[in-house]
Amino acid sequence: MIFGIPIWKVIVDAYIVWVLVFFLVKVLVSNKRMLSIAISFLFVYILAYFANQFNLLISTPVLTYLAEWMPILMIVIMAPDIRRSLEVVWKADARSETLVMGSEKTKQSIVDAAMYLSSQNIGALITIEKHNTLDQYADRAIMMNSEVSKEVLINIFTPNTPLHDGGVIIRGDSILCAGAYFILSDNENFDKTMGSRHRAGLGISEMTDSLTVIVSEETGHVSIAVEGIMLKINDRDKLMEYINMFMK
Repeated sequence: MIFGIPIWKVIVDAYIVWVLVFFLVKVLVSNKRMLSIAISFLFVYILAYFANQFNLLISTPVLTYLAEWMPILMIVIMAPDIRRSLEVVWKADARSETLVMGSEKTKQSIVDAAMYLSSQNIGALITIEKHNTLDQYADRAIMMNSEVSKEVLINIFTPNTPLHDGGVIIRGDSILCAGAYFILSDNENFDKTMGSRHRAGLGISEMTDSLTVIVSEETGHVSIAVEGIMLKINDRDKLMEYINMFMK
């Protein structure tokens, strides 16, 4: 007994608090923007405490009012970041033990389509699934389950067609869906001249072990995003080399 409380209750209570604190710290550390916002709010609480201690006439009511509404403000402001951080923290749980990668024909179709779209300055976002399932993004997209081919990929991304917005998710030798939307990366080191398509590709590579081929609509340049890294690849052989390494 500790202060009249059974030892097992103290141990369970301490363990629950430790797990909660560890999880919250891990979520905050995984997102720099959310961490900076949390620190700002903590600063307001500290100021409110000192204002109350010294009974400051103007600061006390203002800071106390802010402190009371702070939890709601945090949820509203940080909602997108919370969702993103939770996906980063729990992405390992979505790991599939059965790995199905595409055939040589699928690899060639992806490269051929990317290079053709590049030559025509047609934007594209092609994400290849690996261990981490992308079902949560496919569920909000247009399901296709069609065979991967150069012609189908080109048709999907042709401007002014119903499916050209968003990205394509490839699972094995099938196009799982089209019109998929990913959470944009907030990487501060990212080239500011690149648009939302590149940020989406980088974002999904930060949260899963997928590889994304991005074709710029403005320049026609081809890039790949994998493991939170963006690489420009305008050479067909180089693109095939990276896809071969990823899909082996």
